[in-house]
Amino acid sequence: MGRGKFKGKPTGRRQFSTPEEMLAGTSSRPRTFKQAEAKEEEEEERSEEESGEESEEESEKRKGTQGVIEIENPNLVKPKTLKARDVDVEKTTELSRREREEIEKQKSHERYMRLQEQGKTEQARKDLDRLALIRQQRAEAAKKREEEKAAKEQKKTEARK
Repeated sequence: MGRGKFKGKPTGRRQFSTPEEMLAGTSSRPRTFKQAEAKEEEEEERSEEESGEESEEESEKRKGTQGVIEIENPNLVKPKTLKARDVDVEKTTELSRREREEIEKQKSHERYMRLQEQGKTEQARKDLDRLALIRQQRAEAAKKREEEKAAKEQKKTEARK
């Protein structure tokens, strides 16, 4: 039998659950009604209030199979939450070896750069010597150009006479 212009999806036809199936709870269709979800949440809140405060582990959301399987891992470190009033501000935390080395490296670099600016390092002395040599060569070249220019001017004046 032909289905016409608009064909359904290859997954099959839509199935509607009857009111009897919905009341019995045997419907294969998942509940997506907002009212039902709101009622469930209210019931959960009431049960939590009645039972009092539960332990922190039970109130946390668990990922994956953590809620299904209870584990006792001695190596598992549970995060410690500190309240603002319990935090010790004056307590200094020890830095790891890598952090200490990184800070040491930065300080030594800053110290070296300061000495470099003052011209006290070997590299700075070499750079300053090189700069002095370049300045001297440029001054000599400028002097030579001036002399050549003056010589050309003198030749021109002699040629006109």
